[in-house]
Amino acid sequence: MALTIKAEKREGVGKSVSRRLRREGKLPAILYGEGVINTPLILNKKDIFAILKSEARENTIFKLSFDSELRDAMIKALQIEPASDELLHADLIQIAMDKLIRVSVPIVHKGEPVGVKTEGGFVDFITREVEIECLPKDIPEHMEIDISALHLHQSFKVENLALPAGVRFLSDPATVLVLIEVPHKEEEVVTAAATEGEVVAEEKEPEVIKKERAEEKEEKE
Repeated sequence: MALTIKAEKREGVGKSVSRRLRREGKLPAILYGEGVINTPLILNKKDIFAILKSEARENTIFKLSFDSELRDAMIKALQIEPASDELLHADLIQIAMDKLIRVSVPIVHKGEPVGVKTEGGFVDFITREVEIECLPKDIPEHMEIDISALHLHQSFKVENLALPAGVRFLSDPATVLVLIEVPHKEEEVVTAAATEGEVVAEEKEPEVIKKERAEEKEEKE
């Protein structure tokens, strides 16, 4: 059963109105989409929190109820205060269930790689989500990949993903999702730093010599 969120039209706009709404536990929002007139709304914060705690998170499709109508919608963007993590504003997009939609889906990793378990490597999570296109009803909650067979220096790419029915990948097939890497030894890092220092010193030395020669020339003159 689809989640239904009740909303009401927002008449007032501006920072003072938004602050008052947030103090009351409500959230200023706007609904837009193809063929839709941008509509300022008032939501209940707890409804948005419920969506964000669900498996599909921002990809959750819900019914938006206002003006005695039900509309299919999704969260398009959220504005959050960085210092306090307070939810400030929500952008909602009205969707058509019979039209393709583009969304980003998180990657979930399964298994412990051979390269970590027996070869001393570690997992570098390069890309944590992929962009797909599909009908709203076919949006997967996540894409699961099994990385247990990966050895050192091996990777798992978008092209290795199993393609769910009705889904098309928009991300570049060559995009690396996971890479099994070798930890850098401390002594190698120190040596590299020392070598870099020597190169810098060698680069500076000719400049010093030129300066000394120029000073000697000035003294003779």
